[in-house]
Amino acid sequence: MRSTRATAALARLNARSAGHHYTMAVTGNGLFILRERLGSDDRALSGAISLDEFVQLVDAMGPKKEVRITKSEAAFMKQLVRKER
Repeated sequence: MRSTRATAALARLNARSAGHHYTMAVTGNGLFILRERLGSDDRALSGAISLDEFVQLVDAMGPKKEVRITKSEAAFMKQLVRKER
């Protein structure tokens, strides 16, 4: 059984990582393995880990998505900075 959280994290990683294709395998006891597809071969990038560890690992990999900030959010964050006396 695949977990929706793990599948969504893997889809985000594949969207961020041009030129790489990552897959996952689920063991019989519900642990997840991250794999990278290289041509016709698969290479394991992790051992069998729990769902939470898998999602953390996948989210930490690859380039990070740039966070967009609106002008009003930038102005609000500027106001949050404490002024020195």
